[in-house]
Order: sequence, then C-alpha cells, then structure tokens
Amino acid sequence: MADLLAPGLLDGAALNTAVLHALDQLGVAVLVKDLSTGRYDLSNGAALRLLGLEGRELVGAQDSDLFDATLAVALRAADLQARATPAGVLAEHKLELASGRREFLTWRQAFMPEEGVSKLVSVWQDVTEARRRDAQLQGALAQLEQQQKANETLRRDVEGSQVRDALSGLYHRAHFEEHLCREADLSSREQREFALVAIAVDNMDEIRQAHGVDGCERVIESLGRLLRAGTRAMDAPCRLGGDRFVVLLSGVGLATAHSRMEQLRRQCAQHIVAHNGQQIPFTVSMGVASFPHTAGLVDELMRSADRALASAREKGGNRIALASIQFTPAA
Repeated sequence: MADLLAPGLLDGAALNTAVLHALDQLGVAVLVKDLSTGRYDLSNGAALRLLGLEGRELVGAQDSDLFDATLAVALRAADLQARATPAGVLAEHKLELASGRREFLTWRQAFMPEEGVSKLVSVWQDVTEARRRDAQLQGALAQLEQQQKANETLRRDVEGSQVRDALSGLYHRAHFEEHLCREADLSSREQREFALVAIAVDNMDEIRQAHGVDGCERVIESLGRLLRAGTRAMDAPCRLGGDRFVVLLSGVGLATAHSRMEQLRRQCAQHIVAHNGQQIPFTVSMGVASFPHTAGLVDELMRSADRALASAREKGGNRIALASIQFTPAA
C-alpha cells in the first residue's frame, strides 16, 4: 500500500488515481489518515456517499468533526489497534446515518510513505444489504425447519392416533393383539415367559354418578399416565375400552409381574384426580397370568387373566389375583 500511495515512484500518481477510481466504481470507500494529527489526507467519492458525508469537506477533517463523540471514540480505538498491528486489522462498524443504520466491513493498515511519517489507510465496504439478505435467508431456513418439525410431529401424531387411544394414550386393542401374537411366537421359540395383566377400575359406576362422564375420563387419563410411566418400552399397555385395560409384560414371569403391578396398584390407590375443584380417588383390580405356565395359547391366556381379574373384584377390589398355574401330569 505504501508503494501505491508513494508519489515519488514511476507512474505512482496515475496508479493511485486508477486504483481509487476502480474502487469508487465498485462502491468501496478508501480513506487515508495522518496518524500524528488524526486528520484525513485523502478519500475517494465512495467514501462520502457510503458514510453519508456528501457536501462535507473530508480532507483535513478529524473524526470528531464528522461523527458524534461515541463513534469518533470507537474509530480512534480501531485506528490505534491497526497502528499496533503491522499486518492490518479487519473490523466491523455499525453506523446510524441519515439513510438509516448501515453495517460496514473495514480493513485498516498503517504504513510509512516516508521517514517519520505514519499514515493509515482504511477501506470500507457496505455490507448492510448482504447482511439483510443473509438474515432473511436464515429466517426462511429457520421457518422451513420449524415447518418440517411441525410436519414430523403431525406425522407422528397421525401414526400414534392409529395405534393409540386418544384419552389414555395407550395402545388400541388391534395393535395390542398384534403385539401379543408376536410376543407369544417369540416366547415359544426362545422358551421364555411373559406375563399378561388384566386391569379394571373399581366402582366406575359410582364415579360416574358422583362426577359425571368428565370425571370418569379424568380417571382414565390418570391411569393411562401411570401405566405408561410404570411400564418399559418393550411392554405393551392397552385400553380395551371403557374401564378395562390390559398390559403385556415382556420376558417376566408371575412373581415379577405381581411385584411390578403391586407398585402400580398402590400408586393408583394413593393417586388423587382433581376435577372441577373436587378430588376423585380411585383403585384398580388386577388379574395376572403368564405364558406358558397359566396358559399355552393366546386366547386362553387372555381368559386366564380375565378369570383372575374377576376373582380380585369378587374379593372387594383394590387387589391383585394370580391365575392358576397349569400342571401337566407325569406320563
């Protein structure tokens, strides 16, 4: 840069003029400042236009003559940083001009055209529109991403609504029965157990009389949440309809299934459903069967769990009953 601006070189003045004119045509501002005085020695036409200084005399002026005190101090700090960095400094400035807020990318580099003289050349590029377009693009991309997420959520909701009950959030009967058949087939091939638990809400008719249909629905919602929280990903809790539920517990036998369901039974007995300023207590009865010990066929397994459930309800409810284990007589 010192060579370009040094007037003593061959064709230096003509080259300087050509470079300044080229940058002016590109809308790039060029300023040269005397670091000892802080006054501008040179500028091209783009500098006056970009910085909103049309009609002002820039050469011989200081920053404090052209800008407000806050901006003048910021520009002075940038000059000092460039003076201390021989390789030059890239910086950004945001200026409030008569035409509005503008953003600039600037390059500053100090040089010495002659002994004992320090100058600073600064090149300014207005990036306001480019930044605005980038912001608009980022906004459009963010909006597109949000729309994609919304579409994915809608897709999952639609898929979920096809296999899950809207009120309880548990599987529908059809999906559960498919899961049950797959589990029975896998257990037969791998010689392992799984448990089936039939569940019913106790005294649902009394809840309906006292709190109406809405109260019953709040109980169903609460039981659905407790079942989802109390089962694993490989298990399959299902709402059969009304106050009847069933849970498939993968890979566990009667004892383990009883222990887990006992925790759920206690949670239900301690859980209070809030509805219309009232509290609705509820309990559940359960019947636990296992494959293949209480039944070796899917249909019989369901009936075995239902018989155990009926036994629990006949004994007053709020309890768990185990299905009878089949004994095969020795040959």
